[in-house]
Amino acid sequence: MNDDCNHSSLLVPPSTQDRIQGVLSAKVVLVMYGDYQDSRSADVYKLIQVIKRELSASFGEDYLCLIFRHFPQTQIHPHAQRAAQAAEAAAAQGQFWLMHDTLFAHQQNLENGYLVEYANDLGLDIPQFLKDLPKQARVDCINEDIEGGIQSGVTTTPALFINGIRYIGHWNTTQLMAAMIAASN
Repeated sequence: MNDDCNHSSLLVPPSTQDRIQGVLSAKVVLVMYGDYQDSRSADVYKLIQVIKRELSASFGEDYLCLIFRHFPQTQIHPHAQRAAQAAEAAAAQGQFWLMHDTLFAHQQNLENGYLVEYANDLGLDIPQFLKDLPKQARVDCINEDIEGGIQSGVTTTPALFINGIRYIGHWNTTQLMAAMIAASN
């Protein structure tokens, strides 16, 4: 159960500026605020991937749109901000989701050297990645996600919004999928 529910709706609507899997016109638009160093964020993301596959098989590829927004909790996760910057630097080379998946898969190893290693493993242009990593534009993008989350009442991760409404149920496949299907009707 997620007890972080100061607000029940998403105040910054999904847009093409977001990191998106799927189409914004999907029946269900799921916005996840997450932190790459937070094990619960990783667990919920894995859960969403399972649900996404099941919903796509049942209702078609355009049924669910997943949006990820950064919410690094730097006070408890010292590497979360830099990991978010690495995801954004990878996005500059069109590889956000591959880096995103890699960061969640290796969240115990998010120090700078590992981030470069992951970028190399993904075939990114390393000099460009290193140039993009500290760019203020990347930091600004992350800060916009954080600010939007705060406006919507997010104080901890993971936080989910289904079609703009805060999900406050249990973090399991059955209940989360049921909430998504109910939201689409």
